[in-house]
Amino acid sequence: MTPGYNRLSNLFSLGNQLPRAPDRDDGPPGQRCTAKAKMLRRHWCGVHCATVRRVSVVGVSGSGKSTVARALAARLGSPHIELDAIFHQPGWVGLDDNEFSRRVDAATRGDSWVVDGNYGRIQQIVWARADTVVFLDLPRWQVMTQLLVRTLHRGVTGAELWNGNREHLRNLIRPDPEQNILLWSWTHHAINQLRYRSAALDPRWSHLTFLTARSRRRAQEIVESAGPETG
Repeated sequence: MTPGYNRLSNLFSLGNQLPRAPDRDDGPPGQRCTAKAKMLRRHWCGVHCATVRRVSVVGVSGSGKSTVARALAARLGSPHIELDAIFHQPGWVGLDDNEFSRRVDAATRGDSWVVDGNYGRIQQIVWARADTVVFLDLPRWQVMTQLLVRTLHRGVTGAELWNGNREHLRNLIRPDPEQNILLWSWTHHAINQLRYRSAALDPRWSHLTFLTARSRRRAQEIVESAGPETG
């Protein structure tokens, strides 16, 4: 059996084909999710629980990266590093590659952190130091629903994102995916799937443990499996 096949099997067993805790007579849904999280934790801990300190959370726009990353950072007691907040300067001006790399390098020198974002140009910096990658691989329809709700909320409320930047509702009718976040996510969903599923088999990243969540419940279980066990 090839090493690549072994790594793919490990990816699925950790993130998506974990044996399910019985749902009957198991209490409310929240308790059932906690039971599954503990099962995932035992499975995960059998691999590398003691070394989970530096996590990269990836997934297409709207998959919930920042939400999951913040929750993981809280569980681990680690800083949350949002790559969008580093890259996007006032007026949506992006950093040049050298400065972006320099800032990400400085931000990820610590012993423990949770980074969220998909920027390929600095992936080598983050993943070379990470021990775990959490890939949010939700169905396209669910991603688009979440993203539409998020974008409408940000547009209506005028919420500030990073460095004074805000999303505007008029961007939803723009035909350019670089300006329309919905089109960007739609066109990059399959691209991201291929990218991260392939990365899990890449020998360059053999030091990483890949955890895949194909539902919000699975993402919650991954979060609850991290950090100190309670109960």
